[in-house]
Amino acid sequence: MKTIKLKSSYLLSTALFLSLVVTSCDLNEIPTSFVEPKDYYQTKEQCEAGLNACYIPLNPIFNYTYLIAMEGCTDLMYVASGTHDAQLAISPANPLFGSTMWTQGYKGVMYANAVIAGIQRAPLEDGVKLPMLAEGMVMRAFYYYFLTSTFGDVPFYTEDVEDEVVLERVSHLGRMPAKDTRDYLIRELQEYVPLMAQIRSCDVENNRCGAAMGWMLIAKMAMWNKQWETARDAILELEKIYGDLSQYDYADVMFRNKNTPESIFEIQHTYSVTGLKYTSSIAAICMPKRDKDDIYDGLRIPELGNQATTWTSLRPNTYYFASLQPKDGTDIRTKYNLAWEYDGLPFNSTAAAGARPWMGPKFWCPEMVNIADHNNTKVFRYADAILMMAECYLELDDTDNAMRYLNMVKDRAQIARYETFKNYDHLHEEIERERARELFGEFQRKYDLVRWGSWYRQTFDYTDYKSLQDNILPCHEYYPIPDKEVTYSGNALDNDAYAEWGL
Repeated sequence: MKTIKLKSSYLLSTALFLSLVVTSCDLNEIPTSFVEPKDYYQTKEQCEAGLNACYIPLNPIFNYTYLIAMEGCTDLMYVASGTHDAQLAISPANPLFGSTMWTQGYKGVMYANAVIAGIQRAPLEDGVKLPMLAEGMVMRAFYYYFLTSTFGDVPFYTEDVEDEVVLERVSHLGRMPAKDTRDYLIRELQEYVPLMAQIRSCDVENNRCGAAMGWMLIAKMAMWNKQWETARDAILELEKIYGDLSQYDYADVMFRNKNTPESIFEIQHTYSVTGLKYTSSIAAICMPKRDKDDIYDGLRIPELGNQATTWTSLRPNTYYFASLQPKDGTDIRTKYNLAWEYDGLPFNSTAAAGARPWMGPKFWCPEMVNIADHNNTKVFRYADAILMMAECYLELDDTDNAMRYLNMVKDRAQIARYETFKNYDHLHEEIERERARELFGEFQRKYDLVRWGSWYRQTFDYTDYKSLQDNILPCHEYYPIPDKEVTYSGNALDNDAYAEWGL
């Protein structure tokens, strides 16, 4: 299909997404010359097609550089490659992954705003319209969650950019306090999420986001804002839906296991030699180095096949594999998170005592072709919410419940329980450590450390990557807004935190 020339590049045409479903073709641009979006949202099917658009920017966001930014620049792991994100060689002039997050994040906001406006106009009964409207609002909140967690204060708007007047105003917005953005979205979700079916994500048709995703976002944003009761109440709604954590097999967390019962949200990936290709490249930096054929670091691994391309791998920092999750411990998660061996035999590079392991099979992609990782990417799952609940109860001075929720995760992992409350700092540190063990490699660690105010010191102290340690600055806790966006805004935006460090 040829490229279609844009008439108004900022307008959303949901006809694109209908054609995408039908043809499975890639379009380079969005056609708006033959459809007026304001006239499009007339049926449930058209509204659903518009909602489909809201998911499209997720795939470009969840790539290997996002994993590096969120996990490889923390206390848990690093990647000694030429990737500048891994070395924090970033600045407003060279924002690297920050440019991707900004562009795709605001594309998602734009899509969601347009779809919400369209659904609001749709001549449909409330029983049909309101759950779809809620889905659009969950997706809008999701993108703003990304943006505020990555950049801090960012421009906030909810209008459908349907003409030049709105475009001009929106393009010159400055930074809005992230707390205010989250407060707005929390209130909105509290109103609309109860209108969605209160079921687990695995039971939502076509793997769309549902009420569970909405409650999780409320809790995540409320914890950033230190609104512990709001977060607790949202997680209690999740607990009504998901029940006891012990019923969920930890083995299901492997990325190859798609849309499992514990999942709250996953990025959907598929691969076929002749059909639809919707993949990431995450496994390429998470698997042992392929020597040739199906030989990986000296061992034959038939499940990984003989066509994978592996890049310089993420590796756990010594702090992680020697202290938090050592090889000789009882933690059942270790064999999924880390790999010193395969089928009882050590890899060539991990045979020596104290050797650094590879990332574990949790992240490996069976039968990967080149870098086409067709695993789903885990974004949120229930164990994350359980540990969030432990933190909420600690902040609310309910230490008995804080320990009870912490021990739910420890019990499933088959490690020693936290039995005796000592003091706030000690229990908080144990919750931090448990989040590291449970959510290793799941795009959570940097956001956690920034939210706790400890990212710079924790990363500087525990990284094993000298280039990262040489470059890291306190301003790097958030990515810079790309210089071109600052210029386009008429300098309504700024990078003052980076300017203080001469960047």
